[in-house]
Amino acid sequence: MEHHLSILQKNFIRHYLAILQRSMCKKWNCVALSDYKGDSFTFADVATRISKLHFIFDRLGVQPGDKIALTAKNSARWATSFMAIATYRGVAVPILNDFTPEAVSGLVNHSESVVLFTEAATWNAMPKELPNVLAVIDIDTFTALYSKDDKLVDIIVESETTIPAVYPESMKEAVTNYTLSDIDDLAIINYTSGTTSSPKGVMLTVRNISANIEFALSRIPIEDGDKTLSMLPMAHMYGMAFEFIYPLCGGGNITFLGKTPTPTILMQALAEVKPYILITVPLVLEKIFKGKVMPTLQKPALRIMTAIPGLRNIIYKKVRTQLMQVFGGNLRSIVLGGAALSRPVEEVVRKIGLPYTVGYGMTECAPLLGYSPWESFRVGSCGRTTDNLEVRIDSEDAQRMVGEIQVRGDNVMQGYYRNPEATAAAFTADGWLRTGDLGIIDKQGNIFIKGRSKCMILSANGQNIYPEEIESILNSMPHVGESLIVDRGHIFVALVALSPDDQKADREEIKAFMEQNRVELNKVLPNYSQISKIEIQEGGFEHTPKQSIKRFMYK
Repeated sequence: MEHHLSILQKNFIRHYLAILQRSMCKKWNCVALSDYKGDSFTFADVATRISKLHFIFDRLGVQPGDKIALTAKNSARWATSFMAIATYRGVAVPILNDFTPEAVSGLVNHSESVVLFTEAATWNAMPKELPNVLAVIDIDTFTALYSKDDKLVDIIVESETTIPAVYPESMKEAVTNYTLSDIDDLAIINYTSGTTSSPKGVMLTVRNISANIEFALSRIPIEDGDKTLSMLPMAHMYGMAFEFIYPLCGGGNITFLGKTPTPTILMQALAEVKPYILITVPLVLEKIFKGKVMPTLQKPALRIMTAIPGLRNIIYKKVRTQLMQVFGGNLRSIVLGGAALSRPVEEVVRKIGLPYTVGYGMTECAPLLGYSPWESFRVGSCGRTTDNLEVRIDSEDAQRMVGEIQVRGDNVMQGYYRNPEATAAAFTADGWLRTGDLGIIDKQGNIFIKGRSKCMILSANGQNIYPEEIESILNSMPHVGESLIVDRGHIFVALVALSPDDQKADREEIKAFMEQNRVELNKVLPNYSQISKIEIQEGGFEHTPKQSIKRFMYK
């Protein structure tokens, strides 16, 4: 009933903060953290601020193991605050600042956090019933927003007068000689939603984080001068681990965009920062290709030329060169995650020769499950199982028969904080984490996701239908921005959000185009999954912070 991949070994895993300590000392006077169009901070600046925050925690009576929450937009100061918590042996509780003020208060209480880092506007909007909270610190200025016993203002003043503005290089080893937590201690509680009824706070250990960071540093080494552009929410593990902790531990320079950027700002930032790696969701790459690359390649003259082998290679090489310049010119790897790349776009990306790969992860694995370097990446897959992790497919034939993907190993969470029912449901009787994803594994160990078990549709004749596969095809068709397949009494309807250029187009013309799309789509679908109708979703879809469509909202 199952297929195992790889042999799990309890290899020695380096504490990620020990790796960071060495990088901080080595790069003491180099820029570590930057806000786009804003302030920059060297490793010395970061280490000094960490010392000041440790001073504050100590004077407040915060103990190692206490929870400290953060909710704010991505910034260099957010990153510094997180590292201050980690190096104090506290438990960080990152909360999305997109959550409602009521939800933020609820999660601060549920996590039993004793300190909160946030922005003044967020604090002013939050309900103040926070019995466990000793202090609230303005993450933008590191000043006091609230103090339970009115000591915080004086403590902050004392920290500023006692500790220098920046520690000299001669003190770097002493300043960064942190007492590290045990490798299996709780490090992060990461909430996967803003609900306050029965929240699921994923409990991640130092081992979980360290396994991810070691894997990333060994597979995607960071070179001197490497820069990273952070655009994903750091309150989600994907952005936190791979746009922040990993490059910082490697001695790189991270620039934070703050809020989710518009395509124009993103392109401008890429050109200015010139990152060595681009970590993003497929939607961003698909928008670039559908808006700029594919319309060009589909022009009659170019379609004829790309049919000729010699000319095709020249054209694809020129397109690749232009795109790499758009991405800043220093890009060595594009890593996509959070969803599947649409098949037609993926085929074009592959032909052009962009150095891209698709990873596979979830918060419960801190977050990585699968990854392959772009040189060995198998089209349509989401990589091979990471080190120190086992994966199995709950089916009789893992290579041909779809089953749930289940994992265990050093990346896997402890469980859900104060939610034993959810924890029990997340694991099998023999201790494997249920991912909720359905897939297969080929002979080389490449993982192919077919859909979410919750999304799978059972047709009237008993066939399993994976809507994501249909959506992948539809998303590449004219005038389609995004799509969602829904089941209405065994009649399958496609909900479509228009591409940005078509928002103001004549609706009758658009409906005619969509009918053509439906006919063309059904030509490649089996009879049991034919689409009966396409409906325009005016205003687009509601998205999660990871830019996935909130499927539960649409029927």
